Amino acid sequence: MDSEHSTGAQERDTTVARRNLSRRAFLGGITASAAAAILAACGGSSATATTAPAGTRAPAAATTAPTAASASGAAPTVAAPTAGATAAAGATKPAGSSVASVVASKGPAKLTDGKLVLAVLNDQSGVYADISGKNTTKLVKQAVDDFMAKYGKDVFGGTVEVIDADHQNKPDLANAKAQEFYDRNQADVILDVPTSSAGLSVAAVAKAKKRLYINTGSATTELTTTQCNKYTFHYAYDTFMLAGGTGSWVTKNVGKKWYLVYPDYAFGQDMVKSFTDSITKSGGSVVAADPSPFPSSGDFSSYLLKAPSQKPEIIGSMHAGGDVVNFVKQYNEFKLRDQKINLAIGLLFDSDIKALGPDAFAGVTYTTAWLWTLDDQSRAWADMAKKIIGVRPTFDHAANYSAAWQYMEAVRRAGTDDPDAVVKQLEGYQFNDFFARNATIRAEDHNLIHDVYLAQVKPLKENAEEGDYSKILATIPGKEAYRPDGQTGCTGLS
Repeated sequence: MDSEHSTGAQERDTTVARRNLSRRAFLGGITASAAAAILAACGGSSATATTAPAGTRAPAAATTAPTAASASGAAPTVAAPTAGATAAAGATKPAGSSVASVVASKGPAKLTDGKLVLAVLNDQSGVYADISGKNTTKLVKQAVDDFMAKYGKDVFGGTVEVIDADHQNKPDLANAKAQEFYDRNQADVILDVPTSSAGLSVAAVAKAKKRLYINTGSATTELTTTQCNKYTFHYAYDTFMLAGGTGSWVTKNVGKKWYLVYPDYAFGQDMVKSFTDSITKSGGSVVAADPSPFPSSGDFSSYLLKAPSQKPEIIGSMHAGGDVVNFVKQYNEFKLRDQKINLAIGLLFDSDIKALGPDAFAGVTYTTAWLWTLDDQSRAWADMAKKIIGVRPTFDHAANYSAAWQYMEAVRRAGTDDPDAVVKQLEGYQFNDFFARNATIRAEDHNLIHDVYLAQVKPLKENAEEGDYSKILATIPGKEAYRPDGQTGCTGLS
């Protein structure tokens, strides 16, 4: 990227200094042996890399995001990212609990079958593969290594395995793989599961088998509302949060008349519902909403050609992954911006921006669960992740590492992998780590409530380094980003 930017010596020195600070921040809170392993890995040693545990320390120096008053136009009520996010996740406790309830059991945990099995189920070959895919499996394995580096190899009194499978974005296949994981592989927890229809299918299996399931990849709110259950947790994001940030800000600052195009399955249907509600509450209207096939052919020309006849100010793509990439590419080819039809994107990942380059998305404002450039703590983790997977991590990559870590912490605190005991440890748990700030696993619906970010894609010329695609306009506190307490509609946890 250096050849594409005319940065001076001072800017390069600043970047190097920031990277060094990021590295020190990452190493600062861990054991000497773990730090030595990281330094060896950074120096090109063939030794196995052991990285800092999630949540071992607060951000070294948080990036201060503009508040609503300084952000352009009427952004949602916001607060800057926490400069002193409280210490290790393992040192926090469930809301209203006694200290004794969060102290880990003495000695190794008692595993019901002598091993702990974490299963990753996601799209490894289709339109969502770049969002998560095989790279998530690698990072979950890294989370296990890091956890043992912190607590010792005998922390669980048995072995830890990480397994994975490709659900190909098919709900029936996801269901079958989940049953296989729980029954044949004795999986203790299933992680990730993008594609909301697949995510809901796995939730049904988790409920029937009474095994843990932490979903990071699906956006549907049904996981924590009408289809919530005792053994399912929703981690990272949902359509309510995406719409509340993006739908509100774009309506107030860019245009009030929307034309929505969405994939015709659970995710897209939920996105349209959430965005329509947010747009309407913000003084806008949806002039038309059209479903597109899923899985798609990648051709969105019919919708883009139709758009001018609807006379919208905004065309909103409610897609994800490769479908977003194709939609944006064709939006630019049809030059709809020249016709005063602005682009909004409901769900955007760094992998999407990388696919076309930041100039294709420049100016797009979106809501995200995490950015690797958030602060030094996030940068340090992202630097580690890049060494493992070869690219800058998406927020789903980060969420899966964090979720795996928090699951293992819950097992350690419970002293067992018994599902009911682990659920008890997760419910109401409060923590801060590199991914989730001011986080609470809400007991009433099992939704992870945490700060999220209103971001805007920068043109290439403003990228300070490779992957520096977006700037944070504002931080939306978790209490404002997600469905309010007492209004979840979840009645299935008992």
